[in-house]
Amino acid sequence: MEKLKVASLFCGCGGTDVGLLGEFDFLGKSYDTNNMEIVYANDIDDNACKIFEENFGIKPDNRDIREVKSEELPNFDILTGGFPCQSFSIVAQNPKRLGVKDERGKLFFEMCRILKDKQPKCFVAENVKGLLTANKRSAFPLILEEFQNSGYDVQYSILNSAEYGVPQKRERVIIVGFRKDLNIKYEFPEAIIKTEDLYEPLNSAIENQVDEKYFFSERAVAGMMKNRKSMNKGRAQDISKPCNTVGAHLAKVSLNSTDPVLMVDGRYRRFTPREVARIQSFPENFKLVGSEAAQYRALGNAIPPVMFWHVADSVCSKLNEQ
Repeated sequence: MEKLKVASLFCGCGGTDVGLLGEFDFLGKSYDTNNMEIVYANDIDDNACKIFEENFGIKPDNRDIREVKSEELPNFDILTGGFPCQSFSIVAQNPKRLGVKDERGKLFFEMCRILKDKQPKCFVAENVKGLLTANKRSAFPLILEEFQNSGYDVQYSILNSAEYGVPQKRERVIIVGFRKDLNIKYEFPEAIIKTEDLYEPLNSAIENQVDEKYFFSERAVAGMMKNRKSMNKGRAQDISKPCNTVGAHLAKVSLNSTDPVLMVDGRYRRFTPREVARIQSFPENFKLVGSEAAQYRALGNAIPPVMFWHVADSVCSKLNEQ
């Protein structure tokens, strides 16, 4: 059977693409191939592109997607894109969430432009849960309408990565559309793990010994404790449960932030880049290159490959029925 061709927009370091391709292992479980191949990738972040190229052997087009003409893309069956989420995230309060009023929030229109021009069989888009409430709940209906007007039957769902075997509670809005002439009735994959006590624990992703540089100084801890009564900060994780959502600014994590941290033998520390990769469900053979700051940013922005594998598997099954 011929492989389905994928164009990957806003590809970042490739979490989406690991899930799409399949044929990887994570925490002792194997995820079969989805019989897909990546024929085009695009991202504006040079550091994320370097990680992508190292792992997929494909050099992403790192131009602003607004500068890329549709006819420059090769033919493909599936368009994927985690269009920039900073405008929609509930933590993006400085400035206040601008949603589609912000230039980054308008980049989903570029996905729609390419969909209209190229008319692939389907698309899969991803964003933060805050997308649903941005612009006083007016942004999301607009986004759905634009995707529908591009010629697609559109469905969406909020998926929690912890329900698919990822050691992290990370909720994302997944939007799937099939070209209208295909008349495909799509249903999202059911949760694999249905009770919280069976979720994959953070403990499965962390290392027993790490470099001293990952531990916070006594001064930093003292400052956090001093302000603790007035601040809901210093979120030390329960390693017997999935981790809270890891973000893109983990290189600058502090105890006076809301980022997840670890407490080990009474000392606080941040995660290593490899631990973040595991928390996100990247396989052990996924290569991390560049500065640690760049790795944290790329990994924190990624979609969990294991969760996306289940979406890709369900999409592939529907297309193979045609």
